[in-house]
Amino acid sequence: MGDVLRFVMPVALAALLLSAGIEDVRKREIANWKNAAIALAAPLWWWAIGLEAWPGAAIQIGVAIGVFALFAAAFAAGMMGGGDVKMIAALALWFPLGAFFDLLLLMSVLGGAITLAMLIEHRRAQKPGSPEIPYGVAIACAALLSLHQPLLNHFG
Repeated sequence: MGDVLRFVMPVALAALLLSAGIEDVRKREIANWKNAAIALAAPLWWWAIGLEAWPGAAIQIGVAIGVFALFAAAFAAGMMGGGDVKMIAALALWFPLGAFFDLLLLMSVLGGAITLAMLIEHRRAQKPGSPEIPYGVAIACAALLSLHQPLLNHFG
């Protein structure tokens, strides 16, 4: 059962990420149920990969709480949407610390590229105000790119 879950869980996560990214582009929001599904599936992932409750799962939960607090501050400052904050915190439950930091770096680079492209398009089209950036796309893309190891090496 664990071998099957080690393959199925990252595929399910990828499907949720694709759906969330598409939704963010279309509506500029990410459904709470998608972020909840990502977060609530993490313990099943931990079981599938044999992560021990202490210190493994405890570290994952602690990192997720810290990430949520940090990005909630960005939300409070008007720099991110609430769905983005919930998604990145839910993803912190899935990735080991080093891989999660890599994901954050990749997310920042992709988010900057998306922001720059949207600013250029906004200015080119001479639209008033500031563009609303679908940062969930950068988060989803970074996580999808970071999933390569569990998907390609799920047998060991």
